[in-house]
Amino acid sequence: MSNRVAHILGIEKPIIQGPMSWITNAEFVAAVSNAGGLGILGPNAGQTTITTSPKETAERMRREIRKTKELTDKPFGSTIIVDGDLKYTWPILEIIIEEDVKVVLLNGVEGTLSEKILNPLKEANIKIVYRPLTPTFEDAKSAQAMGVDVYVVTGFDEGGTLPTSVIGTFAMTPMIVDVLDIPVVSAGGIGDARGVASAFALGAEGVFLGSRFIPTIENPAAQSVKQKIVDSSASDLLLYRTLPAYYRSLSTPLVEKLVEMDKQGASREEIASASGGSSAIRIGMLDGIGEGGIITLGTGITPIKQIQTVQEVVDELAVGIPQ
Repeated sequence: MSNRVAHILGIEKPIIQGPMSWITNAEFVAAVSNAGGLGILGPNAGQTTITTSPKETAERMRREIRKTKELTDKPFGSTIIVDGDLKYTWPILEIIIEEDVKVVLLNGVEGTLSEKILNPLKEANIKIVYRPLTPTFEDAKSAQAMGVDVYVVTGFDEGGTLPTSVIGTFAMTPMIVDVLDIPVVSAGGIGDARGVASAFALGAEGVFLGSRFIPTIENPAAQSVKQKIVDSSASDLLLYRTLPAYYRSLSTPLVEKLVEMDKQGASREEIASASGGSSAIRIGMLDGIGEGGIITLGTGITPIKQIQTVQEVVDELAVGIPQ
């Protein structure tokens, strides 16, 4: 396959697995990479508890990186969240360089990239996949000028923290493709080979998926969550305001409460405070406890009809990639 994303990242198929916070671990990420895509360790990969220590956060990532290396000899990535004061960013960046990870996913608010972050990665010959919360013309051009290898265009169809711009994936993709020379990858709402083919038809050179990989044998999400995804469609997802913009989830008691707060006119700050933050995702998706949890997903879940292996999912998605 002649494809710039696959060539840059050293992978067989230009299919990138999203980081998904708590619901990645070494076994799952290695399975994606072994299937020919790019597996990526999320910020809390392999963990079941929260730590507020930047040092411990980084060391946990080191341990999961080493586990992944034992399970695959293919390239895989690790996530760096670009925070305002770089308190967590810098220790994890140093670990990724020390452990010779081949690819880094930089997640951040648009405009937060800097040479201070990028230069050490480039000097270590680490490929940089950059995914801003909200893609913009200005951010895309700036990222390209600073040497990012691959730019991820995330539309409003995604799961997790939604972009502040309510422009769908298949409208946003050609907007950004037309202003960049580096390859663009589409993220949000892609659930089968038809979605993959659509992204490529709009100029993307790869796809970036999270929700599609959750109902797989290897994913650490709770079995009840996997089955709930299989039994649901995009029409079952609930949308509510929060910080920085919106969130969507399948129905749980907590989500019903947040949706009602939104209807009653609560502020984004009040809804965010009641949502439980990252812990609610761990409770809802990793532990499978609906009472205090959130099951956040993208709109591409409708085609998911069964729990499969990662290899089966990658093979099915690859049908939509132009040969």
